[in-house]
Amino acid sequence: MSTESATGLNRGAAGAGDARITVAVITRDRPASLLRTLDALAALPERPPVIVVDNSRDDSTRRAVRTHPALTRLLRPAANTGALGRNLAVRHARTPYVAFCDDDSWWEPGSLGRAADLLDGHPRLGLLAARTLVGDEAADDPLNAVLAESPLPSEPDLPGRPVLGFLGCASVVRREAFLDAGGFHPLLFFGGEETLLAYDLAAAGWGVVYEPALRARHLPETDGRTGRPFLVRRNHVLTTCLRRPWPVVLRAGTDLAAAAAAGRPGARRALKETLLRLPATLARRHTLPPHVEHAARLLDRQAAGRP
Repeated sequence: MSTESATGLNRGAAGAGDARITVAVITRDRPASLLRTLDALAALPERPPVIVVDNSRDDSTRRAVRTHPALTRLLRPAANTGALGRNLAVRHARTPYVAFCDDDSWWEPGSLGRAADLLDGHPRLGLLAARTLVGDEAADDPLNAVLAESPLPSEPDLPGRPVLGFLGCASVVRREAFLDAGGFHPLLFFGGEETLLAYDLAAAGWGVVYEPALRARHLPETDGRTGRPFLVRRNHVLTTCLRRPWPVVLRAGTDLAAAAAAGRPGARRALKETLLRLPATLARRHTLPPHVEHAARLLDRQAAGRP
């Protein structure tokens, strides 16, 4: 994928910060929100280099942020890359660890340093999922409770609670592990893309854990964008088809067809898009190793028991 760096937007991080970790931010057409994120990142004691992948349709974001002191590099793909912009940022990072943000999220002071310390101390640790705090009131994202209650057993060489899921804008990866697992999958593009990466990290032998001492803030924008429920439904079935046994795939496909027949929001479009992507999905299908499939089944049972 060809990219271009705008003039003057490929500079080293100012000052002596934590040389272990880079922050990667993906954005699209929300310069005001991105500026708020960059302001928060500039105030961090870790003073990390920041790579922004700009998926915007015009030049307004570049003009808004080009002189911001937090920004180390701005990458401008030729087309909207969705979550794959994180892959692009990781390839350009020069630190062993990369923390992800969206243009409506940022990290609380000290969290990135703690994440780097944990990754330093646990060589098999591939990804850390943080506690996500939402809105001005810093309310717990519902996913926090799901991750904290993970039924997966503790592992002696990993910190935190083993999981097979995370929120993309509140995670830190070991660059080596991320690249080893292939990053975010191109078939999914965006929306519930995290589970497949967690599967692939675990299948490659890397640990994925939830560590609530790490805290990310999320202030979702209400800018009228639609389509996420459709994307999440579609990508759940595609992820299942890519990695899970056929009975699990059949159940997921049947559930989506039933939701479409019942007129659930986004379900008909999700079913159509799933069928269109099915040949490419089958061509890339390979199932999880037994120990990861066992963990996935434990999490299926957990999900079935929740409202």
